[in-house]
Order: sequence, then structure tokens, then C-alpha cells
Amino acid sequence: MSKSSPFKVEKQGHIAWLILDRPEKRNAMDFDFFKEMIERFNRFDEDPDVRVVIIRGEGKSFTAGLDLMALGPLIEDGGADARERLRRTIMQGQESMNAVERCRKPVIAAVHSHCIGGGIDMLSACDIRIATGDALFSIRETRIGVIADIGTLQRLPHIIGHGYFRELALTGRDFTADEALQMGFITQICEDRSRLYEEAGRLAAEIAACPPLTVQGTKDVILYSRDNGVYSGLQYVAQKNAAALKSEDLMEAVTAFMEKRKPVYKGK
Repeated sequence: MSKSSPFKVEKQGHIAWLILDRPEKRNAMDFDFFKEMIERFNRFDEDPDVRVVIIRGEGKSFTAGLDLMALGPLIEDGGADARERLRRTIMQGQESMNAVERCRKPVIAAVHSHCIGGGIDMLSACDIRIATGDALFSIRETRIGVIADIGTLQRLPHIIGHGYFRELALTGRDFTADEALQMGFITQICEDRSRLYEEAGRLAAEIAACPPLTVQGTKDVILYSRDNGVYSGLQYVAQKNAAALKSEDLMEAVTAFMEKRKPVYKGK
């Protein structure tokens, strides 16, 4: 990756920390951000040593959302070719969030301060979200003449329900960490960033200690069931378990239980 990468990665055991690293721009998302997000999450997905990913941000804000200065050239007057470029750019932004959701490894978002616009798209694609008490969220696109178009409108209703969601999407208003916790968007509030990252690491370590193929299969079944319904989801998990239950990790779980020790899973 180039020196101007919007990200940096740190690894601790089986945990990869993806750090949003444009603090001078409040981690605003430009086109390089979307492109590299896809590449990063494809790598996490393919890396057998990575079992959990944590996203956090450098600087004063988690993310200010879309970099409007980068968007400018794409919304100038033009013909059909310009509109097609814009459509393809939007789809690349969508694919960057799809890559987060599709990653077989669970993704935890650790949010501080502002998480605006595209930040909500990203959080909606994550599996677990926790935040500091000063976190402030907004589907801000509504207030600047843009329809949120990279995942919030499709994913967030499944997380918080249509009642809260429609109010937030149609007003574009700010909502606090306390509100986010009440509606189930986040699952924990931490007193400060130090505690936030400590708790994110603890959650990730707890997940990473489980059989990795089982964790990945659980995430797969959750997403399949969301998109295809209860009965299709039941059939899918039955087929998946029929193929996966006879594993070395299952035998290790049974052996460890009998020997009264902590199991060591290898993802086999």
C-alpha cells in the first residue's frame, strides 16, 4: 500500500486492527478509502491467521463520513458518460461496505466522537458495535441533499427496527451513544477511548478463542437467514452442519472437556 494509505493495520495474535488513518481529515472517506477497504477486507478474509477484525479511528473523530471535496468533480454537469461514472463510483462505495459484511471474520467497530454519514454505512455492515459515551451518530446525507446509498438504508432497519430507523433516516438528526444503546445499534458504552479499545480487544479475544470455522459459519448463517427467511435459513444451517460437524475442532472441544482443560482450536 502507498504511504498515503487511509488505513494502517496492527495485528495482535489472531486479531487484526484496521485503523482509519486520515486524522487531519477526520477520517473522511474518499475514493481511495473505498478501493482500499475492499482490498483490506479481502485480505483479512483470506488470511487464516486472522479470526477477528476491529475497526477504530485515529484523531478527534471516528469518521466524518464522505469526503465531499472528493465528490465534487463527480457531480458537475455532464452527459450520460458522467452519470455512468458516478453510478460506478457509488457501486464501488457499496462494494467496500459489502466487503466488510461478507468478510467471514467477525468485525467489531470501536467508535469514538463523530460517526457521520458513511460511518453509519460502515457500522451497519459490522457485526458488533461499541462506543464511547461522547460518540455522536447521524445519517447526515438526508440533510445535505443526498440519499444514503452505500448500505445504511438496506442494513440498519434489520439492526434497530423500522421505528427508530425511519425517524433517523428521514430527519438526518444526530443521535447520542445513549440513544444508540437504547435502540440496540451499539451494545456497550465505554467511559473513554482507552477503555473502548480494551473492551474491543476483550470481545475479539473471546471470539478468537472459539473454533474459527464455527464462528465463520455462524456469521454466514446469520446473513443468509436475514436475506432468505426463517425456513430457508433452517435448511441452510442443517446442510452446513451436516458438512462441518465432523471437525478436528469439535473433537478438541470434547477432549478438552473430558480432560478439564482449555481447548485450543486450529480451524480444522
